[in-house]
Amino acid sequence: MANETMNPIMDDKNVKRWYVVNTYSGHENKVKENLERRIESMGIQDSLFRILVAEQSEIVIKNGKQVEKMTNMYPGYLFVEMIMTDEAWYVVRNTPGVTGFIGSSGGGAKPFPVSPVEMESILRRLGQGDTTVVVDFAVGDHVKILTGPFTGMEGEISAMNDTTQIAQVLTMLFGRETPTDIKYSDLEKVD
Repeated sequence: MANETMNPIMDDKNVKRWYVVNTYSGHENKVKENLERRIESMGIQDSLFRILVAEQSEIVIKNGKQVEKMTNMYPGYLFVEMIMTDEAWYVVRNTPGVTGFIGSSGGGAKPFPVSPVEMESILRRLGQGDTTVVVDFAVGDHVKILTGPFTGMEGEISAMNDTTQIAQVLTMLFGRETPTDIKYSDLEKVD
């Protein structure tokens, strides 16, 4: 057997990793739907997992009214979490609207995955990161809000959800104590 050196990023076939798929710009959600249907119909849920269009909500003023609009952070791209088997690779490549994988040199070469650090950063920006924020506050503690529309306001924590990493903070709004949901990372304990 020949001495094979393995690339640590493409180490083995049974590891779930994120890959970037190129699509026609503006068709990302349609391609996502096509791919989800193909995964179901071809029964390869054990190789293809999450399909992500990196969209963020944006508030736009239209005709004097605030309208929420979704904007794609990476037009023309999808992120696909998959185990890079021959079958899964074939299904994704041949999904209508997919123009290829990013990180593939072509000629039948499988693509390189997105580095876990880069992918974690993207997921965090979309509110889907796996990183857990360790906090030094608990229910009943007084905290200050660091970002967002309530920046600088202080309040008492009335509830905490470690799964979603969101605390309910009782703030004073319009002379009333109002519960407000704030991400752990946007809070600081006040002594």
